[in-house]
Amino acid sequence: MEATGRTARTTANKRNTEQDLITRPPRVKTQPRRCRYNGLSMIAHLCGKLLAKHPNQAIVETGGVGYDVVISVPTFSDLPALGTEVSLHIHTHVREDLIALYGFLRPSEKLLFEKLITVSGIGPKLAVTILSGMAADEMVRAIRGNDITRLTRIPGIGKKTAERMVLELRDKLPEPGPASAPAIPPMNATEEDVLSALFNLGYQRPAAEKALAVVTKNGKAGTFDALFRETLAALSK
Repeated sequence: MEATGRTARTTANKRNTEQDLITRPPRVKTQPRRCRYNGLSMIAHLCGKLLAKHPNQAIVETGGVGYDVVISVPTFSDLPALGTEVSLHIHTHVREDLIALYGFLRPSEKLLFEKLITVSGIGPKLAVTILSGMAADEMVRAIRGNDITRLTRIPGIGKKTAERMVLELRDKLPEPGPASAPAIPPMNATEEDVLSALFNLGYQRPAAEKALAVVTKNGKAGTFDALFRETLAALSK
């Protein structure tokens, strides 16, 4: 009887296995889904109310969400007043531990930023520093003209980095427009002292010079303290 029972169970198991082979769909080996963040532009443009602005940061509210955007000094200098609408061209930079937005008022500045971060040794933060230290057209002329000396005047750029910029970007950048004459008149000793104090506070030269020029043009020049306060107030607007 025991042998008969084992035979019956074996027959039943075989029948079940055959039935599974008929009804169960074949297994298909699938490839894991790949995240393509770096191949896609997650946010390319941002338009909304300007909530805050600093020489390296802007906060833009759109759809009830405030976006923290990294900006260069030239972009900061040309931003409108707080509470008004602003439109920024955005480069979305994604890493495993960070998603950062880099904003630009002009498409040409965004294009130059994206060219800079392709250079070996230049990341997004350094690229913003480079854009803050030299006007875009002047930088393009320096790169195309193999002007290493001028490029090394930018804070954070040494000779080797400048040489890589020239080597890797010289033939990839469009011909810049004609150079324009400097618009900033010569400064007196008090104005130079004000600029030096602003540099010590972390302000970049283009933004500080522009704010100082606005203050002196409006006839608010005077003692160092008065001129410094007026210029600092202009930078904070």
